[in-house]
Amino acid sequence: MRRIISLLLLCACLRTASAQQAPAFAHYWDMLPQFNAGAVGRNDQLRITAAYQAHNMGFDDAGGTMYAGADMAFALGKTRHGVGLVFENDAIGLFSHQRFCAQYAYQQRLFGGRLGIGVEVDMLNEKVDGSKADLIDPNDPAFPSSEMTGSKFDVSVGLFYQRKGLEVGLSAAHLTSPTILMGETNEIKVKSLYNFYAAYNIKTKNPLFNIVPSTMLRYDGQEFRADITARLLYAKDTQRLYGGVTYSPMHSVTGFVGGRFHGIDLSYSYEANTEGIGLLHGNHEVTLGYTLDLNLSKKGKNLHRSVRFL
Repeated sequence: MRRIISLLLLCACLRTASAQQAPAFAHYWDMLPQFNAGAVGRNDQLRITAAYQAHNMGFDDAGGTMYAGADMAFALGKTRHGVGLVFENDAIGLFSHQRFCAQYAYQQRLFGGRLGIGVEVDMLNEKVDGSKADLIDPNDPAFPSSEMTGSKFDVSVGLFYQRKGLEVGLSAAHLTSPTILMGETNEIKVKSLYNFYAAYNIKTKNPLFNIVPSTMLRYDGQEFRADITARLLYAKDTQRLYGGVTYSPMHSVTGFVGGRFHGIDLSYSYEANTEGIGLLHGNHEVTLGYTLDLNLSKKGKNLHRSVRFL
């Protein structure tokens, strides 16, 4: 199985190829800066988030995706801003796709809420380790025999609006559609990716429970993916628990559960494929978050405090 996967990945990605879509995390609603720079600094605290997604359980070399990010808000005079940093490593088989990002958002009050206008500078790094390939003919000139790497700068932008229980975001990643050269004869083309996100916090008759529907739409010019999520949230003082399900038509069904424990947000999900390789070869995902009170924004009657979705 290892040989088959390695050969298929090499054949699909070497020479001139297009990089895969950005990782589709199940906890997208808790990792907004991962795909939208306009969301950095949306809260008044320093927010640190880490996540790991294990791909297609049961297959050799299926790999996984690691994410780490931090963002915060600050004030300059009467203006409010947000900054953030992101690191992402998406590995599968012989391939590794890395992304380092510095993010900035200018925040403007609008229609009783707040609009974040964000920009992101990305350093993309692609790597393929041909020395680990298990080939029938190790001297086949069509395949690399050593590690190849390439990197390039890129730019992404995003808009993020929040008002009371509403959150809406629109973003465009990889605006330059860079071509990353790897050695003298191989290259990877990175597609632009467009994202739309929306969520709304619905209060119930019981003040301890809220229902939070959300959606995430992704399109790269060829492939389209929609995630439709429903969460039930229990919140009392500092205690928070939630559970829910996400349906992605023609892709998967995901169940998740999590909460806040001693100031730390912890959540787990399992994404079961409804197409292709089947329900048992899905993705496991774990997220870990920590919020630190570090309010550097302006205090006063005009301070807008957002509703935190968990």
